[in-house]
Amino acid sequence: MKTFQLEQLRTFAAVVEGGTLEAAARTLYVTPSAISQRLKAMEDAAGQILLQRTNPARPTPAGEAVLRFARQVRQLEWDARQELGDRDGEQSRPIPLVVNADSLSTWFLPALASLPPGLGASFELHREDEQHSTQLLRTGMVMAAVTATPEAVQGCSVEALGALRYRAVASPGYISHWWPAGPELAAGSRVPVVDFDRKDHLQDEFFTAVTGAVLAAPRHYVPSSAEFAQAIRLGLGWGLLPEQQCLADLRSGDLMELAPEHPLDVSLYWQRWKIDSLLLNQLSAAVRETAAKHLR
Repeated sequence: MKTFQLEQLRTFAAVVEGGTLEAAARTLYVTPSAISQRLKAMEDAAGQILLQRTNPARPTPAGEAVLRFARQVRQLEWDARQELGDRDGEQSRPIPLVVNADSLSTWFLPALASLPPGLGASFELHREDEQHSTQLLRTGMVMAAVTATPEAVQGCSVEALGALRYRAVASPGYISHWWPAGPELAAGSRVPVVDFDRKDHLQDEFFTAVTGAVLAAPRHYVPSSAEFAQAIRLGLGWGLLPEQQCLADLRSGDLMELAPEHPLDVSLYWQRWKIDSLLLNQLSAAVRETAAKHLR
C-alpha cells in the first residue's frame, strides 16, 4: 500500500465530517471533482473501497482506520503548531468525545470547564450509553470516551476513573399507589418503570440482581437525563438515578429509596487514542482530576 498524502487525509476527514463531496469541497476550497479524484487515488493506493457513497457519506470498515489516522495526524499537526507558537494558524477542530448521559449531566462538563481558556480547545460531544460508547472509538468517529468497558480498544489507552453510584428511587405518591404497605421491590415485577431508551438495561439488571426475578413491567422511555429524573419525581415509574441527582430529594422526602441496602456502582473508564497529543493529555488530566472529586 502506498503512503497517503496529507491533502488526501484532510480530504477524507472533510468528506466524512461534511457528509458529502460538495461540503468537503467548500471546506477545503477546491472543486467536488478534485475531492473525487483524491478519494479515488486513496482507494487505488489502498486497493479497496474506503468510503460508502451514501448520503451522508460513511467510511467502510477499512475507511474507519483511515479516518482515525487522518484525525490523529490533524491533531498532532495542530499540537505542533501550538508548541511552535503559531497562534495564527488553523484553529483546532472540535475534539469529538463520547460520554454517557448521566456523566454528562453530573460531572463531565466541569472537567471541560477546568481547561485553560487560552488552550483554544473546542469539543464535539456525542451522547451514548456507557456500554456502547467504544464502538464510536473503533470507527474513528471520536478520539476519547467515558465508557464502562475496561478492555482497551485497539490503538487506545484506558484508565479507571471510579464508579458512578446509583440509587433505585420512586416518588412517595407512586409508592403509596403501587405498594400501600411500603416499598417492596421484589413485588414490583409488573409496576411501571422508567428507562432512558431501548438500550437502557440498568433497571432490568438491577431488579434481577436484587430479586432474582425478571422485570416484566410497562415502560416509559425518557431519553434525557434531566427529564428522566423528573419523570421519576412525578411518579411515572421507578428507576435508578445517580446519587448526585437524587440525594437531596431523598433527604427532603420528595423521593424514597426502594432498596437502600443495594446501591448500584457502575465503574467508568477513560479511553483515548494512544497518541502523544498536548491537547488530549491536558484533557485526560482534567477528566482524571474531576472524576476523582465526583466518583467513588
